[in-house]
Amino acid sequence: MASVKLSGVRKAYGEMEILHGIDLDIKKGEFVVFVGPSGCGKSTLLRAIAGLEQVTGGTIEIDGIVSNDIPPSKRGIAMVFQSYALYPHMTVRDNMAFGLRMSRSPKEEIDRRIAKAADILQLTPYLHRLPKALSGGQRQRVAIGRAICRDPKVFLFDEPLSNLDAALRVATRIEIAKLNESMPDTTMIYVTHDQVEAMTLADRIVVLRGGNVEQVGTPMELYHKPANLFVAQFIGSPAMNIVPVEGSVANGVASVAPKGGRALSAKTESGMERLAGPLSLGVRPENIDLVDEAKALFSGTVTYAEQLGEVEILYVDIGAGEQPIVVKIPGYHAIERGRGVHLAPQKGAIHLFDAKGNAVEHQIL
Repeated sequence: MASVKLSGVRKAYGEMEILHGIDLDIKKGEFVVFVGPSGCGKSTLLRAIAGLEQVTGGTIEIDGIVSNDIPPSKRGIAMVFQSYALYPHMTVRDNMAFGLRMSRSPKEEIDRRIAKAADILQLTPYLHRLPKALSGGQRQRVAIGRAICRDPKVFLFDEPLSNLDAALRVATRIEIAKLNESMPDTTMIYVTHDQVEAMTLADRIVVLRGGNVEQVGTPMELYHKPANLFVAQFIGSPAMNIVPVEGSVANGVASVAPKGGRALSAKTESGMERLAGPLSLGVRPENIDLVDEAKALFSGTVTYAEQLGEVEILYVDIGAGEQPIVVKIPGYHAIERGRGVHLAPQKGAIHLFDAKGNAVEHQIL
């Protein structure tokens, strides 16, 4: 078990800088997930921690020791990659034992570690099989088991489920969650582009964009209190609805109003002047209700409906050239294309962002 501290970490390839001074503290025993769009630098950052990429600035500390110049094999880390990287001619047992044998560990110690890892990952019945006799999910569990056998200070996962089909992804994600529960003192850093993996596995999520950290927080902190428009729309599926609104202050009362919609009264902690000017109003699809016209903030026409059984997703054209409002309502309603609907956000579910895209702390009156 070890902490990981990044201070001003930069990585450049020639003139192109990929990481722009990353500062991050990862506590002992924490499960931290890096998320972000393709090219944001999350895998580069993970590889830098592993020592597979040499940083061009800043420091990486593992268990309090600056590790910039320590080779990967000496950093006390184990990494699980997208590809299983198993030796096809070796049994599951031999694949899991390979690293320990290379380090000349005693046979009794190798057997003990393999037995423990196989028990945690439910691989005991498969120890004598070759990789070709296993499913994709089982192969990935073998790769994880090989990492467990090394008894590392830190586990690193680089999109380990991306090569699996949907059903296997779910099953293996559950196995990783169980692994985390069974090894509560082990520090894990996990990279994924799949926000479901991030939300279900992480103690904390690090959202990256363009080589910078946009926000760090628990899954629910990022979901309920996104720091800016990027995080607001990256976390959550379908993405948060964003509608331009105009803010104004008159007679000591602030109001925000979307085009063609009714005005809402609001205030901020630091004063209502922050609500004046162009703003963005955000509301998640699952936080919008169908209401009577008198209570509506938006009205429009359903242009498409997705009936998924447990939920129905509506795409509503509110006019004025805006993007359609996406509404996620539980149950089956058989709302057809072309139907007019009236929409209102649930109480406390409205987010406001200033002209720079930063969240504005506010209270709807």
